[in-house]
Amino acid sequence: MAARGHVQDPNDRRLRPIYDYLDNGNNKMAIQQADKLLKKHKDLHCAKVLKAIGLQRTGKQDEAFTLAQEVAILEPTDDNSLQALTILYREMHRPELVTKLYEAAVRKVPTSEEYHSHLFMAYARVGEYKKMQQAGMALYKIVPKNPYYFWSVMSLVMQAISAQDEKLSQTMFLPLAERMVEKMVKEEKIEAEAEVQLYFMILERLGKYVEALEVVQGPLGEKLTSELQSRENKCMMLYRRLERWAECNALSCKLEIVPFDPDDWQFYILYFDSLFHLIDQSWAPPQEGAHSAEGEVHASTAQAISFMKDRIATEEAKESKHLRGPYLARLELIRRLRVRSCPEAQQLGEPLELMFQFFVKFGDKPCCITDLKIFLDLLTPDQHVQFINRLMEAVPLCAPGEDGVALPGDTRALQRHLCVTQLSRSLGQQHALNTEGKLGLIKELKAHYQHGLQFGKSCLKTELQFSDMYCLMAAHVYVDLWLETGESNMLWQCLGLLEEGLSHSSSNAQFKLLLLLLYCRLGAFEPVVDLYSSLDAKHVQHDTIGYLLTRYAESLGQFAAASQSCNFSLRFFHSNQKDTSEYIIQAYKYGAFEKIPEFIAFRNRLNHSLHFAQVRTERMLLDLFLEADISSPLEESVKSMSLCLEEDDIPWDSLRDNRDLTVLVSWDPKDRQLNEEHKQRSLEEDTLWLRLRSLTLRLIGCVSALTHPPASRNSEKTTENGVTAKPSSLQSLLSQLENTLNQATQLTEKQPQVRTALSSGCCQCQLSSLQLPLHLQELETTGLDGFIFTYFYFFFLHAFPDMLEKCKGDLLEVKDGQSKPQPFLLENLVYFVESVCIVLWVSNYCGSVLRPLKSSLQKKNSSLQSLLNQALEHIKSQELSLTALELGALSLEGQTQSEVQTFTKTAMDKVHSSYLRSLQEIGELLKKRADTLKSLKI
Repeated sequence: MAARGHVQDPNDRRLRPIYDYLDNGNNKMAIQQADKLLKKHKDLHCAKVLKAIGLQRTGKQDEAFTLAQEVAILEPTDDNSLQALTILYREMHRPELVTKLYEAAVRKVPTSEEYHSHLFMAYARVGEYKKMQQAGMALYKIVPKNPYYFWSVMSLVMQAISAQDEKLSQTMFLPLAERMVEKMVKEEKIEAEAEVQLYFMILERLGKYVEALEVVQGPLGEKLTSELQSRENKCMMLYRRLERWAECNALSCKLEIVPFDPDDWQFYILYFDSLFHLIDQSWAPPQEGAHSAEGEVHASTAQAISFMKDRIATEEAKESKHLRGPYLARLELIRRLRVRSCPEAQQLGEPLELMFQFFVKFGDKPCCITDLKIFLDLLTPDQHVQFINRLMEAVPLCAPGEDGVALPGDTRALQRHLCVTQLSRSLGQQHALNTEGKLGLIKELKAHYQHGLQFGKSCLKTELQFSDMYCLMAAHVYVDLWLETGESNMLWQCLGLLEEGLSHSSSNAQFKLLLLLLYCRLGAFEPVVDLYSSLDAKHVQHDTIGYLLTRYAESLGQFAAASQSCNFSLRFFHSNQKDTSEYIIQAYKYGAFEKIPEFIAFRNRLNHSLHFAQVRTERMLLDLFLEADISSPLEESVKSMSLCLEEDDIPWDSLRDNRDLTVLVSWDPKDRQLNEEHKQRSLEEDTLWLRLRSLTLRLIGCVSALTHPPASRNSEKTTENGVTAKPSSLQSLLSQLENTLNQATQLTEKQPQVRTALSSGCCQCQLSSLQLPLHLQELETTGLDGFIFTYFYFFFLHAFPDMLEKCKGDLLEVKDGQSKPQPFLLENLVYFVESVCIVLWVSNYCGSVLRPLKSSLQKKNSSLQSLLNQALEHIKSQELSLTALELGALSLEGQTQSEVQTFTKTAMDKVHSSYLRSLQEIGELLKKRADTLKSLKI
């Protein structure tokens, strides 16, 4: 453990065994050893804290906290106890207690540099910026070192960033920070680059761009050496902010031809931006002197065209290692001139010919497709076929074989052909084919894929095959056919092809991602878990692509896997707060001040993540549906979650959509690509579904929180049947849920998840059941008997049978020897079970309230029991039907029997197995609920 290095004699030898046990995870032995030591040395506070750490790690949090407070109240000043307590409080997620420790230590030892430093970092962990500022200055007064002074300055900047009043930031915090740095500048005490960076940050946030430019270009700017072109990049940014386009143009022109990075694309963009600003302003160079502080300025299209021609000529003169930037910049200039209807664009050449020349030079590089794809709009529609044909002329292929497919002879030729094929799809030529044409295209793509595998025989397992993209594109065409024709056979063949691709290229993330989505679309969650695990998502990827896994888990009936998936995601989010605090502390220690606001923004981005809110909500609902009133009462389950019923803890106004919706490779034309409107609609729909689930969760919590104490004789609010006044939040939450359901109804044609839940009747059923406690309280004195009878009649004789009817059908419907999956039936079953759980909880509440109606309710109880038995029989019949289904006997048009028996059958088996697992888990949960119903005391 970290504290071991600071253990001081004579206790070093005594404490060492405890540290060793804790380091090795042997917490019980650490507790025993600490107890032995404390019997002999009662005042050895560190031993008591180490015992508390052992208790904390064995799940005895309350005992650990009590023990720790016994030491903390003594305000220890020895390093051992302080660091051990720090470790314990971090593990308890109570960093605010660390600040109190070191506040006391500093009071007792006011001249300790170490304790003051620890106090500053403790404040940093909890974001106490004002106290950080004070602690930093106190530390500087004790030990006048520059880093401590600038810790205080940075704390002022953080007060400005976090202040809700922007005026306060601009008039108090930032000006004070500026004055503090200026004092050090005047006294010539600036020592490090970090201090200059901080000065620059302050001036930039104050909008003092001229002063910031003077700093960068002056003596202080010479300290900016940690990054290449640091000074130039800062100058460029400030020129843009100040709209000094002449300097921006001249500097970008110079940076395009500097030796150490002549191919930096950003400088071409800046050059063009500044050029056209100058043209619009009719800028003219001064009659005398230099054009600008940065040198010669280009302010006409003629100069820009001449400059581009010079850059191209320089590249053409090279014998090898040509740069791509100048050739792409020429196309970019043509695009901008065309937008402005400038006839000079013709002087640069015809885009089709220029793109062909680019392909000749760079077509064997994987980046060629992404380079050319962004300029395809320069071609007219009638040039598309001509362009592809022209490119094919530059692809060296062997003579066609027996199947009529001409194949490449090496990897460079393969890459060229692959590039042309990808461009063809991007131009919409593949989408324009009819069904027969697409099947022929798939056959050709498969031939290229199989042929290309020979070039990768020596590849490592972690390397991709050269021809993988052929396989992926063929899969995309299969998906096109499936969506167009509705034939499940196309989807089965697509899955088989991807499984085959994965067998040759086990690290191909695109294969895994597409397989993952398709299996989820089929309702087969079982293979998805392994696929996602094999992606080995790192850190923030749990937020950006984690939704691919968690959004389908519970709704497809894989409750155990859903629980693991949610926990997997939540571990990342929960560790974010702790990890980010450590990054911030390291940034202070090493003077990386400009990174601190980035870390804060990153932490906020994750805390406000839509995915985080979704996973947290679904996890709690899942726990309730699986465990409440089975392993523990509903009240205890809700209490253990610390669920906030009165206030909504989801930051709806600041929710961040961090999903990466473009993670899958796509070569679709622009009109078929995901656009901002699609993304916004997806966000609205996912947010709506989250609101539905969150309100349902809180309403379940309200049901569990309803109490029924006997009415006091002196109470003015008398009740009947033991019903108390309703909680203030119940009416509001029900109203919100009803309004949200009305909004969801309007989206039923757009959002599959909402559509399935609504069409199954589950949402309306859950709302109606959750309204019952409110109705009971409104009808305290009249009509309870008739109301309850009507209510249960609706559920048991109408709503539930309808919901169950929508669950019936074969998950794998076999027609004409082909198997058509019907995954919506699984979702309907899951929503049916959820509704059963909620109705049971409400029924339990009713039973505790309506004692006079016990016999009437028991009759309805038996009706529900009968319905659940029907549901269980249906699930059992589906299990038997699936078990008896021989997938290998199903026909798959277009494939040989040997192929069917391998990868396509593998995919079908995975779907088949997943369906069985889902049915089994749904059946087990429903059986537990049926048992709960039998024991329900109503």
